[in-house]
Amino acid sequence: MFGNRRNNSTLIIIACLTILFFLFRSNFFDALKFSTIDGIKGPIRVLAWPVLEVRKLILFHQSYSENGRLRKANEILKAQLAGIDDVVAENQRLSQMLALKRKNVFSSVAASVIGRDPSYWNSILVIDKGSADGVKMGQAVISPAGVVGKVTEVGRNSSKVVLITDPDFSVAAVIEDSRESGLVSGTLQGLSRMKYLRKDAVISVGSRVVTSKISSSFPENLLIGEVIQVLPTADGDSMECTVKPQIDLSRLEEVLVVGE
Repeated sequence: MFGNRRNNSTLIIIACLTILFFLFRSNFFDALKFSTIDGIKGPIRVLAWPVLEVRKLILFHQSYSENGRLRKANEILKAQLAGIDDVVAENQRLSQMLALKRKNVFSSVAASVIGRDPSYWNSILVIDKGSADGVKMGQAVISPAGVVGKVTEVGRNSSKVVLITDPDFSVAAVIEDSRESGLVSGTLQGLSRMKYLRKDAVISVGSRVVTSKISSSFPENLLIGEVIQVLPTADGDSMECTVKPQIDLSRLEEVLVVGE
């Protein structure tokens, strides 16, 4: 009997092994595996959705915070670069002013532009030097680029300067290449006009206009601007030319007041 049981057990084991062998050789388990995965995929998505959303919120918050931090850092860098550019530009202007002061054979006073007359914004400016610094009425005001204007009012610590674009300003001048002479005055249109030129004067657009040696206030050969238009006068007895000032007067920050 014991032998029969052992034989039966052996047969059962062999039968199980045979079944398992065929099952593993077939796609049964693969099919079972994929069907199981398909069955639990939906619940997994449902359970994972809150986790994924929370992760998205966390990542969004981190990205938003990092973006804000980078924007602030960028603004700080821009401000620092702008400050550096301003310092460099100021140093260049002051270096040019110092070089002009050394070159000038006349006594001079360096001054900063501190304001403009609201009624005459484009024709009068205010500087931070006055009688206490030796500034006097009628003195020439220049910059490294050329003629700026003339002192018209003097206080103790400030002065008013009429610019070359104002009709009240005038200076004896010459056309640099042809040496034709005339008188330059302002027009209140951001330009100047050179008058009293000979009617047969040969003047070219683009010619440079400089101060004349007969000027009572300005040193000789200071650049005023360049000719942009040549016209005969209404009576035809002389010529006039429109002169574009060399200096951008709206951006002027430092000047030199020239004495005798």
